[in-house]
Amino acid sequence: MSITELGAEQMHELPAKMIETWATNDGAAFSELFTEDATLILPNDIFLRGRDGIRGFMTQAFGGPYRGTRVFGEPLDARYLGEDAGVIVTQGGVLAPGDTAVAPERAIRATWVLARQDGRWLIAAYQNTPINA
Repeated sequence: MSITELGAEQMHELPAKMIETWATNDGAAFSELFTEDATLILPNDIFLRGRDGIRGFMTQAFGGPYRGTRVFGEPLDARYLGEDAGVIVTQGGVLAPGDTAVAPERAIRATWVLARQDGRWLIAAYQNTPINA
């Protein structure tokens, strides 16, 4: 099976799509990057399950602590787990308004478990960990 047949371009575009979508500060648009039953795990004991939970949390966060922020991330590793599943590991973090680089205290590494559904790659599970904790 070739990389093209697996939709490699689409899988590898998900981190860029997250960066682009985050910049809109739109929780509903952000949640559309995830499967209906996705999990999202973030520092500070945040565990979200399902697109609706992700939408609600991110809508509230974009109206509060994430207002005006952007994110940056670059892939460190990517591999397929099968025809319709893959994993990407990224490094990046949240950029506060005016930042041009991720501050050390906001630097993270993230694991993205991806699933291809209806020909589209979506995030089935996302978890990030602070690098300098």
